[in-house]
Amino acid sequence: MPNNSSPSAADRLIVRGIHLELTDALRTAVTDKTARLFRHEEHIVRLRIDLEHDKTQDVNHRFLAKAQIEIRGPDLIASVASDDAYKCIDLVVDKLDGLLRKRHSHHKEKVHHPRGVELTDEIPKVS
Repeated sequence: MPNNSSPSAADRLIVRGIHLELTDALRTAVTDKTARLFRHEEHIVRLRIDLEHDKTQDVNHRFLAKAQIEIRGPDLIASVASDDAYKCIDLVVDKLDGLLRKRHSHHKEKVHHPRGVELTDEIPKVS
């Protein structure tokens, strides 16, 4: 019997290391932290996280985490720079969580409080 369920969170998560070896510990940290995003929003198509190590930056901004959530509507994009890769992961997931919450509250506001539309022309009556 074919399984018609949606893909799992692991299938929708892409983690890349740029100038950084992506260890099992980093990959596990990203998987664990992003699990809450998939629990909050089941309509996430894909989540991509890029971890970058830039040796030319100052000590406080050596690691950069960029994330993109592909979802219905506009994609959500966040980036964070820090001195620690794990701290970057935490901060970027917190940012994405805030963006998802903001998006959800805007959607909820539209549904529960629709705005009236003003028409300049008269609508013809159907007899």
